[in-house]
Amino acid sequence: MSTEPYPTSSGEIPFDVPGAGKPCKTWYKIIGDLSTPTTTTPLIALHGGPGAGHNYLIALAALHARHGTPLILYDQVGCGQSTHLREKAGDEAFWTLDLFMAELDNLIDALGLRRRGFHLLGQSWGGMLAGSYASRRPAGLRRLVLVGAPASMPLYKRACRARLAELPEDVGRTLEECGKIGDHESDAFKAAAAVFMRRFVCRLDPLPEPLVQTFKTVREDTTVYGTMQGHSEFDTVGSLRNYEGWKDAHRITAETLLLNGKYDEVMDFVIEPWFRAINKVKWVTLENASHTAMWEDQERFIELVGDFLSRE
Repeated sequence: MSTEPYPTSSGEIPFDVPGAGKPCKTWYKIIGDLSTPTTTTPLIALHGGPGAGHNYLIALAALHARHGTPLILYDQVGCGQSTHLREKAGDEAFWTLDLFMAELDNLIDALGLRRRGFHLLGQSWGGMLAGSYASRRPAGLRRLVLVGAPASMPLYKRACRARLAELPEDVGRTLEECGKIGDHESDAFKAAAAVFMRRFVCRLDPLPEPLVQTFKTVREDTTVYGTMQGHSEFDTVGSLRNYEGWKDAHRITAETLLLNGKYDEVMDFVIEPWFRAINKVKWVTLENASHTAMWEDQERFIELVGDFLSRE
């Protein structure tokens, strides 16, 4: 029996992954009840990383508590409780945007949401995935929320350089020197990188436990993150390095809400291309947040998202 203060269920969905060399599955968790008829459209939440897992998105459970919105969380293939593929580390031809869009399609169809309809919320990499998926005009998509989602990875790299310049001089110097020699494992690098994370990823002290678990999930299996992002949050050298999702965003027909934080590593100019390209769009920057606004300014975040999804 669940000890959580809301009805939950979980399961696994078979996912046929070409080239995986073994059967794969996607683990999911539902907060609320999809089995009973309701006028409230379910929300599917796409986690960041890549490879960060669903844990930190449990903050969105407040949407169910306040608005009755059924919430679907899942671990994307390669992390968490879904199938791991460590043997595919470094294989950029395998870890693609298309792979994760196919997984999302598979999840939607398996849960019977295509005809019923669904909302999407993607945070960080999850927002990049959600934005690109919405650009394909998938059947059933009602509304879209992109949270701290880079519209362009070249712009994101520029933002990271700007944020690095805001760090104390000694911290910036350490990160620069470590970067030159490819040092991403020393205590000096980790201490300096932690300063960046505390300023531009999550400013809460102590960190919420679900976010601690998320960072642990990435550390336990770096296959997806290392291949698609790279060795650090602020230097994208993986397969996402040339992502320009905004170029297809004019095809998005779903009404869209853009959110980022005042202190976000995804600065305003990295969000702006979404805003210019999407037809029906609203953009709010949360003054008391960085990259994890669902925790840092939860009251305002849940209010904005809840109101946006409730106007059906």
